[in-house]
Parts: sequence; C-alpha cells; structure tokens
Amino acid sequence: MKAKPRFKKVLLKLSGEALQGGKQFGIDNSMVTRLAGEIAEAVSLGVRLGLVVGGGNFVRGAQVAREGGNRVAGDQMGMLATVMNSIALNEALVSTGVEARLFSAVPMPTFCETFSQQRAIKAFEAGRVTIFAGGTGNPFFTTDSGAALRAAEMGCDALFKATNVDGIYSADPKKDPKAKRFDRLTHAEVLAKGLAVMDAAAVALARDSHIPVIVFSVLEPGAFVSVLKGAGRSTIVEDA
Repeated sequence: MKAKPRFKKVLLKLSGEALQGGKQFGIDNSMVTRLAGEIAEAVSLGVRLGLVVGGGNFVRGAQVAREGGNRVAGDQMGMLATVMNSIALNEALVSTGVEARLFSAVPMPTFCETFSQQRAIKAFEAGRVTIFAGGTGNPFFTTDSGAALRAAEMGCDALFKATNVDGIYSADPKKDPKAKRFDRLTHAEVLAKGLAVMDAAAVALARDSHIPVIVFSVLEPGAFVSVLKGAGRSTIVEDA
C-alpha cells in the first residue's frame, strides 16, 4: 500500500541551476529526466502538482544590472530563460507519460498557452501537471515570488522550494561550518532573521495566503517524494 502524501495540492519551485545539473551552463538532460521521474512518482500518489522553474542556468536580470546593463531588459531575458527550462521539463514529463500543461505569464502563443487563472485551475484540478513559465511576467520580481503567487492562485496547501541544501540554515553551511539548521520556522521568523531562502515578497505572500513553505535538497535523489510522504530532511515554514 502506498504511503499517503502529506499534502494534496503542491507547487514545486525549481531553480534554473537545478536543471543545470553537473554542467557549467544550460540544461543537463539527465537531471531533467531524473526530476521528471520524481514528479511522475508524486503524481502517482495522487498529488496535484504545479511547477515554477527559474532561469539562472542561462541568465539573471539582477546580474545583468550589476554588470551595468538595463535591469528590465535583463529580467526580460530571464523570463525567456524560464520558458526554455519549462519547455524542457514539459517534454521530459510527456516522455514519462505524465499529462502536463504549459502556461507562460508572457504571451508567446507559438510555444505555449498564455496564463489565465481559470484555464490553469481547470488543468490543475483535472490532475495535469501545470507548468508556469515567465515568472510573474513583470521585471523586478523573482521566480520565487512567481511561485508563491501561482501557489496562492491554484489554492495549493504547500510550496516546496528545492535548494542545494537540506533545509534552512542560519548561514551558508558550505561557508560556515557552525551554521545552525532549522527544522521548523514561522514565516515571520524567516523575515525577521533575514534568512535568504526566498525573497521577502515571496515569504510574505505565502504567509498571507497561509501556505507552508517546505525547503529540501534537490541534490538528493528521491527527496521530493520522501518529504511529500512526511519523511526525509527538510525545513518547514508555517505559522502556528
């Protein structure tokens, strides 16, 4: 008998770097295939799943600005990068037999549907994996904020944030061996402590929408499904 998942409606946020895998740039097809398999397993448990993916494996708008470029143009390039990543994920999911639907906040009908909450909800409730590309469709907002926004719009009961460590720490554990790992936090504590797991706008939106944020390591194969079942290592951010 399959273990029942802890959450039934989930938004999974993946970074662009997660799709990069072991490569220095772009998309690692073996990593995308692995992630698609884990998503398929989650779907087999009866989880309704939405996906938001970043574009940092190609370009970051903030980095463009730091190097003297136009931040708006940089963010627009970043939105296009999320579309490329989302198309790759969509194809990988279809190859595993998972029904998926790709929406973009930025209209590009040649490649995918333009996002509308009504159509996305219909696909989501029908059990299709809904992939949300293009961030929020606006500059100066991160894909973390886009993930929190879509989680609220889809009525999700959890927002899973995949990172390169197994939870939230007081500092970067790769740089500070004394960094403290947290098992549980409130949204207010994350904001007050300035913990850089997500941007403040995303954490505040999740708090106001009463959506727990679960932070886990994407580097550990099977971690997503394990945490969904209530096992594995993660940090949960939720109000008491």
